[in-house]
Amino acid sequence: MNEIKIYKSPWKAIKLVLLCSIFVGLGIWLLTTDSPKWISWLGIGFFGLGYPVGIFNLLDRRPQIIINKIGIFDRTAHNEFINWELIQDAYPISISGQEFVCLVIDEEFKPSRTKNAFRKNVVKWNEALGAQELNINLGQVKMKAVELAIFISAIHNAEADTRNQLIKTLPLKT
Repeated sequence: MNEIKIYKSPWKAIKLVLLCSIFVGLGIWLLTTDSPKWISWLGIGFFGLGYPVGIFNLLDRRPQIIINKIGIFDRTAHNEFINWELIQDAYPISISGQEFVCLVIDEEFKPSRTKNAFRKNVVKWNEALGAQELNINLGQVKMKAVELAIFISAIHNAEADTRNQLIKTLPLKT
């Protein structure tokens, strides 16, 4: 089966580790000054958490997004494939500099239908921001939200037998 696998960008993980190193270094330097030690340790502890996250993202070679003739799978959005028949539309959105592709799906197939009240409130907050319940986060991959949204819209509108052809011709393969 033809499929597109999109992986996390190793450069974004390296960038995270380097930026955390700057602030950890600043915290270590503050330890040598007369500033309160708890502020230094707070900075070192908080920005030090970026090291395991960055190293995990650098070494994680599992595909982040998989697109095939069945549907689209994003490890951060949903735990199974989202079938093309369920997707009604897709549009890009940027929230605080993070790019997302929002997937509009039918109300009766939304995963929050079977969730608790807290989860339903989180979905309402997402919708208040202009997003949807199922959003594909592109923060760790090297891809433009507009391009992916256009491709998702094109492939979900295509007939089932032509989806394989569209996947073969996708110029976004990374």
